[in-house]
Order: sequence, then C-alpha cells, then structure tokens
Amino acid sequence: MYLFFRKFLFLFDAERIHVLSLDLLSLAHRFGLLRFFMKRRVQAPVTVMGIDFPNRIGLAAGLDKDAGHIDALAQCGFGFIEVGTVTPLAQDGNDKPRLFRLQQDSAIINRMGFNNSGVHNLVANIKNSQWFKQDKSKCVLGINIGKNKVTTLENAVDDYLICMDHTYCHADYITINISSPNTPGLRELQHGDGLTNLLTRLKDKQAELADRYNRYVPLAVKIAPDLSVDEVKDIAKRLIATEIDGVIVSNTTNSRPSTLHCQKLATETGGLSGPPVFELSNQILEQLISELHGKIPVIAVGGVSSAEDALHKIRSGASLVQIYTGFIYSGPSLISACATKLQEI
Repeated sequence: MYLFFRKFLFLFDAERIHVLSLDLLSLAHRFGLLRFFMKRRVQAPVTVMGIDFPNRIGLAAGLDKDAGHIDALAQCGFGFIEVGTVTPLAQDGNDKPRLFRLQQDSAIINRMGFNNSGVHNLVANIKNSQWFKQDKSKCVLGINIGKNKVTTLENAVDDYLICMDHTYCHADYITINISSPNTPGLRELQHGDGLTNLLTRLKDKQAELADRYNRYVPLAVKIAPDLSVDEVKDIAKRLIATEIDGVIVSNTTNSRPSTLHCQKLATETGGLSGPPVFELSNQILEQLISELHGKIPVIAVGGVSSAEDALHKIRSGASLVQIYTGFIYSGPSLISACATKLQEI
C-alpha cells in the first residue's frame, strides 16, 4: 500500500511532502488508524549503552527534527527513534530548495542546515507526547544535538552544553552531531584537540547532570563517512580516551559516486544518503570498529535499504542499525523486515 501512495507523493516537492507525510502519519495515529496498516513491533530485545532496546532497528535523526511525531513513528515498529538535530535557538536552515530525490538511485541529497524550532520547542513536544506521558518502554528515544549556524566553532561547545541541559531529562541517549556537511565548518570539530576538548566538556556536563538527576544518559558521537584512514584512527583514540558511550557511523557524504544515475541532480550541493553511500559507510564502519577494539558500541547507519543490508552492518560489528532514506523509499515494511532478519543474530 505504501508503494502505491509513494507514486503519488513523489510527484510533489520533496520537502513539502516530507512535512505533509509526517502530519498525515500523526493524524492517522491520533484517530487509531495506524494499527490497521502497521505490523506489530518485532520484539528482539538487546542491551546497548546500558539501554534496553525492543529491537535493533532505529530511525536516524533528521526526519522528525522537532519531536512532533514520536508517537506515530513509534507505532511504525522502530526499536528506537532519534529526533533532531536540535539547536539552542530556532533557525530556518538553508535556502530552499534544499531537498532532492534521486529516484533512480533511491537516494536523497539534502542541504537542510539544521532547520528546527529550537530546543525549548522540542522539549515541549516530547512532554506532550503519549510516549512521555504513558509508556516509554515501548520505544527508546535519542535526541540529536548541534550548534546554531551563527555560533562560532570556538563557542560551539556552549551550544552543545545548552542542548544537553535542556534535553538530558527527556532522552534515553543524546547524540552529538559534529558531522553534518550542511553547517559550515562543523566537521572540523571531528578532529584533533578540538574533538578531545569538546568531548571532555560534554562528559563533565554528563557527570554533573547524572548526579543532579540520579540518572545516567549515554552520549554518542555521530561521525562522517568522508574520513581518511588516519583520521578514523585519531577519532577512535580520542573517543576511547574520553570514554564516550557510543558512536554512530555515519552521516551523509559530500562525495558523488560515479555510479549515480541521476547525474543532473548529483550536482546539487549537500549530503547524499541512500544506497550510493552504503559501501563508503561500511568502509568507515569496519575500520572504526577495528580501531575501537570492542570498547565502544557502534550504531550503523548509511544506505540500508533491505534486511540484508541491515544484517551486513551487524555482522560487521555494529550493535544497532538506523534507517532513514530507505524508510522514505520503502515505508514501514522495511522496519519489520530488518528487525525480523536481525533476530537471526
């Protein structure tokens, strides 16, 4: 059924349909209609970062930026949902158009630029959700945090600290996004002493908040796929040294594989996601896992469009898998297919 509706939806502007689809999904949930179309959540519990996940398949950040659709997305069968990226202050993001479908490649290019309504609005939406009010155990919630575009790299840590302060009580885990290609200079935070200083400050804040609320919320770092072998080695050493709780591999890529069919749209700037990034993401995933020596769990994301793709990520050493572009192209059936396949592990 989803594929039937997709043909109609894909006739229109990508960003408008993105917003409309989420609104319709939440409307269907509100009137109790989703249960007639969604399969039951696959129950295959696993513990990662000290958190009990209902299953290994999650939604990557970027789809529900303001956490306004948690309940509807949870009913789709995800074991966990990551909302955001959220910044301290609301911001419009980059100029439109900024979201493009490469349909022949089942891929997407986006240059959204952390458009969101700010951390206060995100927290308010979480508090208004059924997930928050009734049963958090059904689905794990991650909150992806970033810096405002106007904030300098020298002051970036302050933005992350502000977001941590406001979201800590409401998250099962928090993701530090330092790898989006659509915020100028952001990826510089992945390297050298700047990365160590950032993570040290955030781990200190985590300890302070854990003591204040008597609750430990793990911190994960999301890295890019556009990294050299030496850069991955250095990042791994710094993640281990700062005792980060998890790492997400990987964000979208600035590269454009020669195999892309939609060459005209491939010239658009922004991050590429979907099947064309699968191999590149896997290379970084496998190298990082080798460098981490089992000391930090890894969440894999990047190009997963089938159950076999998800299984490949897990067999490469990942503990959990996130989907995004595959969900847009295949719909909720991909969630249950992947989660069921991973029961074989």
